[in-house]
Amino acid sequence: MLAPYDTDTTADELVNDYNHLIKDKVVLTTGVSSGSLGGFFVQSIAKAKPAWLILAARNADKLQQIANDIMTAYPDVKVRKVKVDLGSLESVRNAAAQVNSWDDVPVVDVMVNNAGVMAVDYQLSPEGFESHLATNHLGPFLFTNLIIKKILASKSPRIVVVSSDGHRLNPFRFDDYNFDAGKSYNKWFAYGQSKTANILFAMSLAEKLGLKHGLLAFSLHPGVIWTNLGNHLDWDVDLDGLRSADKALGNREGWKEFDTKPLERGVATHIYAAFDPALKANNGAYLIDSHVADPQSDTVKPWVTSSFEAERLWRLSEKLVGEKFPY
Repeated sequence: MLAPYDTDTTADELVNDYNHLIKDKVVLTTGVSSGSLGGFFVQSIAKAKPAWLILAARNADKLQQIANDIMTAYPDVKVRKVKVDLGSLESVRNAAAQVNSWDDVPVVDVMVNNAGVMAVDYQLSPEGFESHLATNHLGPFLFTNLIIKKILASKSPRIVVVSSDGHRLNPFRFDDYNFDAGKSYNKWFAYGQSKTANILFAMSLAEKLGLKHGLLAFSLHPGVIWTNLGNHLDWDVDLDGLRSADKALGNREGWKEFDTKPLERGVATHIYAAFDPALKANNGAYLIDSHVADPQSDTVKPWVTSSFEAERLWRLSEKLVGEKFPY
């Protein structure tokens, strides 16, 4: 019986507990670079000797650097690189075609949709979508669905979608997901909308592919961690903006200090979501601090608990990417 985990659980503790579950697995992770959650996640699980680590990122130099680090430290682990800009549907299609072309990697046991942007200024993707929506949801939605055959070929397929308790900042704006062409844009509300989409996406995957194909899918909040995700922000100004957004919505986070985590605790929930065997009983769940989120004590907004909203988002996402995935 594994010990219960909490906010203080570290990546190494979980890798030790799940060593036999990680060994020989094929794991694809997006948003991989040094100093990021994705980078620390793959470096942590490499210790347990997965068969393949497929590293996906936008920056080719950063991708090569972390691939070199892993191959040097863990020569038994095979590494593949995929360059992908999740904000571009064309780039996503090219990356998916590349993954699907690898005959020597016939399955992907675990896909971790980790990449994302946070609180960026208003801009549109090449296809005309608000950048948080494009990078954090539509790109991962399309990438996952385009390689789903390889995922379902696994004996124990699992998909992890990294969300945030930032979903508290906005439900999904079905009638105005582009914020009135920027006129009503608030970067924290846009981030919140995309994080809500992440949770609903994982819920849909579990509902559509769980019983029929044995797929497990989970979303998670890793915690508040200072990574390169927020390097573009001026926190002296932007933290006030975040607090104002929370206070306007009546969220308790508007009045409390943030409990930050170091990377070694921050990626623990990634590892828990990707490998914990007991989670099968909670397919589609939203996770925090290496446990299934509790609406009584954790931040879980009602708009991320609705199967109706999840299905509505799935259909809209199909329309926006221009392709149907009728499972």
